[in-house]
Amino acid sequence: MLAIFEKAIQTNGLIAAFAFIGLIAYLSGIISRKLTFGRMHGSAVAILIGLGLAYWGGSVTGGQKGLADVSLFAGIGLMGGAMMRDFAIVATAFEVQPHEARKAGLIGVVALLLGTVVPFIIGASIAYSLGYSDAVSMTTIGAGAVTYIVGPVTGAAIGASSDVMALSIATGLLKAILVMIGTPLAAKFMGLRTPRSAMVFGGLAGTVSGVSAGLAATDRRLVPYGALVATFHTGLGCFMGPSILYFATKAIMS
Repeated sequence: MLAIFEKAIQTNGLIAAFAFIGLIAYLSGIISRKLTFGRMHGSAVAILIGLGLAYWGGSVTGGQKGLADVSLFAGIGLMGGAMMRDFAIVATAFEVQPHEARKAGLIGVVALLLGTVVPFIIGASIAYSLGYSDAVSMTTIGAGAVTYIVGPVTGAAIGASSDVMALSIATGLLKAILVMIGTPLAAKFMGLRTPRSAMVFGGLAGTVSGVSAGLAATDRRLVPYGALVATFHTGLGCFMGPSILYFATKAIMS
């Protein structure tokens, strides 16, 4: 029976991958509610679990693709590949309504630009202080500080190594967790009371999961407004990371 089950999984790798990721997402939601009382969003918990499983898969098999190196989970390699990743980014962008986005006004645009450039500079500076002095690594890790999606997308475009892209994901995850936890604590100081302030905050913070979870713990009515502007960070970061920010970093470092 076990052999039949294993063969069915290996034959239908992509379907099994979706089922496995769905199970992780379900368990992450439970952990988020029961252990962190919603302070840490389920997506962040899922990413932590994913990073742990990737490390386990690589250490057991000695491979370079994490859990996908285990034959039973080979479908995860396809599910987590560039095709599915880019499809998810495009699908997310289609959810944004332009007429709603315009409500943020000029201050929303400025917040969005600052929320992209400032974290990049901080991330790239930290990467340099840790010994990553080449433009590719600095740009990839700096892009990860924008969001944990922008990091690997930028790294793949400019030829970063897998370990640097992993660091960029970890950087973005750390930022998301800090935003999740810090938002309700600093909400009164930042004046997070109106939709407009939530949109500005979403532009500055830039991580959709962090902003959504943080605002949910502050005032659930503000979540759509903060997430609306934060969603643009993925597209803007993926555009600026491999182009403007990379060439600017390369010019400075050379």
